[in-house]
Amino acid sequence: MTDEMTDTRVRPERLLRRAASEYAAGQSAMIRASRATVLRLMESMTHDRLEIIEGEWRREFGASPSESPAGQASEQLPEQLKATVTVNDPRAWQAIAREGSIGLGRGYIEQWWHSDNPVDVVRIIIRNLAPLDELRNQINRVTKPIGDRVRRLTPRAGRDDNREDISAHYDLGNSFFSLFLDPTMTYSSGIFPQVEATMEEASVNKYDILIDSLGLSADHHLLEIGTGWGGMAIRAAERTGCRVTTTTISQAQLAVARRRVEEAGLADRVTLLDSDWRDLNGQYDRIVSIEMIEAVDWRDYDAFFATIERCLTPDGLASLQAICVPDRRYDRTKNTEDYIRRFIFPGGFLPSIGSVSQAVANATRLQIVGLSDFGAHYAETLRRWRHRFDERSDEIETLGLDQRFRRVWRFYLAYCEAGFLERHCTVNHFHLAGAGWRGSLTAAPPAF
Repeated sequence: MTDEMTDTRVRPERLLRRAASEYAAGQSAMIRASRATVLRLMESMTHDRLEIIEGEWRREFGASPSESPAGQASEQLPEQLKATVTVNDPRAWQAIAREGSIGLGRGYIEQWWHSDNPVDVVRIIIRNLAPLDELRNQINRVTKPIGDRVRRLTPRAGRDDNREDISAHYDLGNSFFSLFLDPTMTYSSGIFPQVEATMEEASVNKYDILIDSLGLSADHHLLEIGTGWGGMAIRAAERTGCRVTTTTISQAQLAVARRRVEEAGLADRVTLLDSDWRDLNGQYDRIVSIEMIEAVDWRDYDAFFATIERCLTPDGLASLQAICVPDRRYDRTKNTEDYIRRFIFPGGFLPSIGSVSQAVANATRLQIVGLSDFGAHYAETLRRWRHRFDERSDEIETLGLDQRFRRVWRFYLAYCEAGFLERHCTVNHFHLAGAGWRGSLTAAPPAF
């Protein structure tokens, strides 16, 4: 392992500051009211079962295994989930009532509540609060015209802010990420060719699917927006012989990617840049971007896709891998933080399929010629990362990352896994063609 990969300079301070608790200890009328409100919502559960334990008090919410919601046959329902939550501190109720998913995560970080299976806890909440979620969507549709005007006037992040946000997450330390990622250092969803495939095989297969969809050959020059630790650039150059120009604004990732490219003997084929996407220029036959658009402000989507078109030859192809929220929730998420935006990815934002389509239509002559969904693969990817994270907990501690930081990340991995299992979010490949492209995609949609 390289010196850069074993770098132990971990910088979790910004994320931990964002996770700091602001709730006073002790019982209060607010806590009692919050508890009553949350329990009232839980009484509406109709399918899954959630047991709550608080001191000597315990109660199960939800349906018995033989019960089904009125008008629904049991075979039409998803498998019934069951989980147990132990409330260790009454502040958990107030946090959930006031902050939703942020408060749920805050309570886990602070150990105000505990469960041996936080994945199923989050899945149960997603399933059974769907009516409340839809009510919030309806309210947002009424307030959207005013809300959008206000949000557009809000100052957006500039280049320096983007670098700081990226650094807060990716510059935690290469040694930290290497403990739970596979040897390709791929920090994005894999695509499993078979259920029993290793995580490394899934990562390489994902790269190959993108390479095939782009029809990459030795004659092409590929631009990659978002280098990561160099996995895609190295695979593309090794497999096809193409030239690759790749860019990142993470200094920690750039150092590792540069070393890995040199060790692979590809320095003559791969050029690494420390450039913001807004500063890219030149012409490229192919463009790829893997889970980088999540760091782009929604108000910059038109400019982002205009940059892709500007850098793409008229007969070129581009492929993007993006985590998406359903279109029905997209507008509401524009100015609403959740657990991940608050504690894990400051400045992050998820697009929707509709918002990508609209930005492409607004700002470019590009056409979306292919779209595939492989959320089940991301759930499995996250499950494996989470297990690896737990298996190597002692090694993580040697990096100076305490139990509290590890709970931040353990809940993040569980929260994301639950989201993909319940299709609260999806992951998609968008394939875009230049105005002069004439052809057809060669890669089939992934299955699992």
